[in-house]
Amino acid sequence: MKLEGSKILLTGASSGIGAALAPILAERGATVGIAARRANRLEEVLERCKQHSPDSRMWSVDLSDLDAAVKLGLDAWDAFGGLDAVIHNAAIPKRVHTSRMTYDDVDETMNINFASPVRMTMALLPKMLERKSGTVVWVSSMGGRIPIANESAYNAAKYAMCGFAECLYIDLAGSGVDMKLILPGPIDTEIWSIPGNEPALHDIPKVPAAECAAGIADAMVDDGFEYYVPPIYPGGIGAKDLALGKVQDCDNYLKGFADMARAARGD
Repeated sequence: MKLEGSKILLTGASSGIGAALAPILAERGATVGIAARRANRLEEVLERCKQHSPDSRMWSVDLSDLDAAVKLGLDAWDAFGGLDAVIHNAAIPKRVHTSRMTYDDVDETMNINFASPVRMTMALLPKMLERKSGTVVWVSSMGGRIPIANESAYNAAKYAMCGFAECLYIDLAGSGVDMKLILPGPIDTEIWSIPGNEPALHDIPKVPAAECAAGIADAMVDDGFEYYVPPIYPGGIGAKDLALGKVQDCDNYLKGFADMARAARGD
C-alpha cells in the first residue's frame, strides 16, 4: 500500500509503539484515526498527528468490550469514508506464573489481544473485499513465535494472532486485501511496568518504541508478510534466528528456556 493519501485506523495509540507510530504515519501522508482507553493521552498524540495531517481524529474506547471494538471499526470506516488499513496494536501484558493465573486473567488477555482485533477485522472485511483493497496489520510479538516464562496467557493470544493472520493471508490471496504480521521484540514501553504484573524474569536490553514504529511503517509499504522488528536485537541476536531455533529442535529449545526460567526464579 501507499501511505501518502491513505486513511488508517490504529489501536493502542495512547502510549508505546502506537503513540510513536501514529505521528510517523501522519508525517508520511496518512490521515490517522487513533484509538485507546485514555482520552487525555490520545489527545496529546492526536495533536502531533494533526501537525502533518489535520483531518486525523481519535476515539476513546475500551477494546476489552468486543462490541465496542466492532463499533470502532465501523465508525472509523464511516468517518473517513473507508479505511485503507487497520493496525491492530492494542495489547496488554499478563506476566503471572501459571500456578497463580485465573480464568479471568486468560479471558481478559485473549479478549483484548486477540478477540478484539479479530472481531473488528471480521466486521470490516466484507467492505474491503467488496472494494477489493485494504491492508490489515497484526502487531503480534516475539511471544507469538517463542515461549516467554510467566506469560502463558499473553503467549496464547499472540500465537493465536499469528495463526489467524497467516490463514487470512492464504484465504484472501488474490482478493486485493493484504495482511501484514509484525513481530516486535523487547521494546522500551510501559508494558514492562504496568501494575498487576509480575516483574519480567530477565532484564534484557530494549529497543526504543520509535525504532519499532518506523519499522512497522516501512513494512506497510513493503511486499512481504512477516516482519521481525527490529530484525537484530541489542547484542547482535537475530530475531528470526531466535524463532527458527525453536522449530529446528523444539525439545532442547524448550528445555533451555525452562532451565533459564528456573535459574532466574531460584528453583
